[in-house]
Amino acid sequence: MRSFVAIDLTEETKAAFAPLQRAYPFGRPVLPENMHLTLAFLDDQPEETLEAMHEELLTLAVRPFSITFAGIECYGRALTVRAADCSPLTALHRKVQTAARRAGIILPRRRFRPHVTIARFKPEQRETIEHASRPCIISALPEMLVANFTLFQSTLRPEGPLHDALAHYPFKLTTC
Repeated sequence: MRSFVAIDLTEETKAAFAPLQRAYPFGRPVLPENMHLTLAFLDDQPEETLEAMHEELLTLAVRPFSITFAGIECYGRALTVRAADCSPLTALHRKVQTAARRAGIILPRRRFRPHVTIARFKPEQRETIEHASRPCIISALPEMLVANFTLFQSTLRPEGPLHDALAHYPFKLTTC
């Protein structure tokens, strides 16, 4: 089963990204219900491995934190809104990676670039998008409280992917 672990966006944040999608009318906009900030892409995994991952994710203790969004950029074949540097977000990413290893999932080593994809485009559109980029009012985006994360199944379809939540993981208050 193709799956990933991500932070689901609040409705307010999804709504704030709509004007950005209109400001950059390239490619195929990501539907609001599919917007998320990926913590780990797990690729195709057997159900037993995802069950082990679920058990590992249940053990994570994380305090709620806020994230802000810092700018728009092209990343691969996507137009994204980049998350500002945030040490609790980076720590959560590391905890999810450790949980994946404990569940027997080997993730590729790559730098964590927290972002939300707002549109996907064909390779030949990249130059157009980069040349047409114009300043956006990123400061108008709301700060978002993160109080949970989700394990998703992703089904690829010609009209776009379908993301179904398999489990939600609310943050637990921890003591220092």
